[in-house]
This record gives sequence, C-alpha cells and structure tokens, in this order.
Amino acid sequence: MLRELPALALTVCLSSACWGQGYPNRPVRIIVTGGDTGMNEFMVRPEISSFADIRGKLVVVDAPNTAYALLAKKILKNAGLLEGRDYTVKPIGGTPQRIEAMEKSAENAAGMLNPPFSFAAKDKGLKSFGRAIDLLGPYQAGGAFVMRGWARANGPLLERYIAAYIESVRMATAPANRAQMISLIAARLKQDPKAAERSYEALMEPRFGLAPDARFDMEGFKAVLALRAEIEGQWGGKAPAPEKYIDLGYYERAMNLVERR
Repeated sequence: MLRELPALALTVCLSSACWGQGYPNRPVRIIVTGGDTGMNEFMVRPEISSFADIRGKLVVVDAPNTAYALLAKKILKNAGLLEGRDYTVKPIGGTPQRIEAMEKSAENAAGMLNPPFSFAAKDKGLKSFGRAIDLLGPYQAGGAFVMRGWARANGPLLERYIAAYIESVRMATAPANRAQMISLIAARLKQDPKAAERSYEALMEPRFGLAPDARFDMEGFKAVLALRAEIEGQWGGKAPAPEKYIDLGYYERAMNLVERR
C-alpha cells in the first residue's frame, strides 16, 4: 500500500503542511492524523548549570527554522535569552551529529534531543533542563499530511491507510508486544537495550509519547502555529486559524473502519 501513497508521509506537521501557503505553485497540503509530541528535551553540556550559562555560546540545531529549533528558541526566550543577542544558533544536522557536537566542544552548549538519543546523551553526561511539553505545554509534532486534491481523488485508499496506521499504533502500545517493541527500537535505531527500553517507556507515557489511536491534538497544533508566528514572524506575527490546514474527516471514517473490523 505504501507504494500507492506517494503524496503521504509521516513527519513534523508544520514543516510541510503549512508551507503550502507559501508556495502557490504547489498543491495545498492538509493534515489528516496526529501522532506524537516530538518528545523533545532541552539538553545541555555537563558544566551548564543554568540557562544564564548559555549566554555567549552556541545552540546546535538541525536547521535554524525547523519546528524543534523554534522550541529551543522559545524556551530560551522564556528564560530571558534571545537569539543573536545572547546566543548563536548553529546548524549541525541530525540528532547524532548534534550530540557529537555537544560532546566535543564546550561552545556547543545546548540543543533539543528526543528518544532514544536523549537517553544516550544522558548516559554520556549531558543534562536535561526539562521536556518541551513541561516547559511550553502541548505540542502537535508527528502526523500524516497529504495533498488535498490527491485526498479527494483517493479518499477510500487514504482511509484504509489511516485505519492501518491506527491499528499499528494499537499494536505498538499493547503491553503484550513490549519485548518485541524494545527489540525493534534497539535494532532499527542502533541503540543499546537499556536506551531502547527507556525509549519504549517514554513512547508509552501519556501526553508525552505516542498519541492513542494517532489522535490529532488541536491545542498542540494551535501552539505550533503560535510558536512559528511568534519566533519566525510568519503570517505577520499572528497565527492563522488551524482549521485551514486540517481535514480530520478521513481520520473519522478510518476510525469507523477500525471499529467495524
């Protein structure tokens, strides 16, 4: 089925769905499921004991304006630190590269990390200043998005896909599958069994890990839009109504399919 869904992907919602507005030559995209919160933590080097210690140093990110980089900027803003004035953002790349950069140089003081890498980082001596959901509140991160026109033309196929995804979430979170899930995390993400086990526990944690049945978090998505408006100045600094980016009708019909099986 996945080969039949070239327009569909699971990713950070805003990174793709909301960018359609800025590219008039591309089809408009809509979000059709939830997924997770991103499970991010604000991590710092061992010698950093307060947010003030980050002043004059570097905050490593994958790219300067990605969703999780904006979370880091907002956390620091709430602590009284502003990009450019108090710290510099340094694009590094993927999570393993950010951990390595923080380990190797005292200048790379902080960054956002999520499981399983956040646990591996703690084992290497890095510290957490808190989880994003605890520091900032609800956040809608992972989800499924699709071209609006493609969805209209392929509704039944999309609904079957979403139904299968819902069932996969139920399978992944079923206590009976715990050992298999930990083994998969360790093998696929190349983590030691202890980090994989802690990652599994985090995935199972309510409000932090996998959303039950891949439900969409409207309050979390409003926070995503507000964050981008505040930090990036997008939409003139005023977050738009979230409904223009969402069509949960496909999800609701997919849930009906699941319940009928």
